[in-house]
Amino acid sequence: MSNPFKYILLLILFGLLVLVRVFENELFYDPYLLFFQNDYLYMDFPRREILKLTLFTTLRYAINSLLSLGVIYLFFNDRNMIRFAALLFAIAYLFLLIPFLYFVINPRQEDYYLFFNVRRFLIQPIFLLIFIPAFYYYKLRR
Repeated sequence: MSNPFKYILLLILFGLLVLVRVFENELFYDPYLLFFQNDYLYMDFPRREILKLTLFTTLRYAINSLLSLGVIYLFFNDRNMIRFAALLFAIAYLFLLIPFLYFVINPRQEDYYLFFNVRRFLIQPIFLLIFIPAFYYYKLRR
């Protein structure tokens, strides 16, 4: 793949990640967006539909993960890395969904900050920021 084309694709993928974030209110059901933007330590937990929230959170995680896999592929051009990253994304989803559902079903004010951070890993492409330097270091060592 030629370098200009690769850079254009990377720019498009990063742009799509930004667009997911910019249009999160329009694209996804998430009553916690407004809740965590305000002074949530002194507010009541928002009303929510658990199944709908879980499905939209899963959809957002899947979109971010697919775009992130595309970015990783363009950076490293290694199918084995993509398979490994996809496995890591799947395992991370399973491990994060359990506490996410616990916090949604059993809201307690002392857990808000922990819930905020678990939710952040599910709705934002934070793993991309972790995987790119990790894979780069791995590739340097190999």
